Amino acid sequence: MNKTITITIDGPAGAGKSTVSKLLASKIGYVYVDTGALYRGVALEVKKAKIDYKDKNRLSELLKDIKFDCEMKNNNFRLMSNSSDISGKIRTSEISMLASKVSAEPMVRATLLGIQKDIAVRYNAVFEGRDMGTVVFPEAQYKFFLIADLKTRAQRRYKEVIGSSPLKVLNNLNKIEKDIATRDHHDSTRAESPLEPAADSVLIDSTNLTIEQVVDKMYSTLKIS
Repeated sequence: MNKTITITIDGPAGAGKSTVSKLLASKIGYVYVDTGALYRGVALEVKKAKIDYKDKNRLSELLKDIKFDCEMKNNNFRLMSNSSDISGKIRTSEISMLASKVSAEPMVRATLLGIQKDIAVRYNAVFEGRDMGTVVFPEAQYKFFLIADLKTRAQRRYKEVIGSSPLKVLNNLNKIEKDIATRDHHDSTRAESPLEPAADSVLIDSTNLTIEQVVDKMYSTLKIS
């Protein structure tokens, strides 16, 4: 049985991971996995259930009932929760912040870990996230850590939210920049799986690079047939 190849792309919010990961996966014919969407999905379910994620008993019961499924539709990653497409509901600032907090809970990470591991066993895949190369797939053959300065990341996220949300007046650049800075701090200082590059990851600063240039940099390091 041939061993599959795993590529991890980690980095902070707004660094361009999603777009780069999708393009790289498409370029080399691999499966693209947006692991952040899984945590956002849990955050959405926590909000819908109106529970305190710190209440371990209620969180545990919620996790038992969650059934996630992923699919690619028109080259876009779609997340299904109990057969319902929730992709359009998980990209708000509120869900992003809650996902950052929920993702620090060990039982949440344990629940989603199995899904990610199973995909890696079955497919050559590009995994996008925040601790893919350090915690989930330390054995990955290729690891990248994508960064960009705060203002650039806020502008990218602003354009993304404006393009997908009808509530444009509620989304302003200053708030998004503040939210990203807050999430950066939380992700980098949390005790459980903090945001940091793996020792053997390739660091790429995308601040002054086009998406295509970032993808080309990554592709040039791969030795795959």
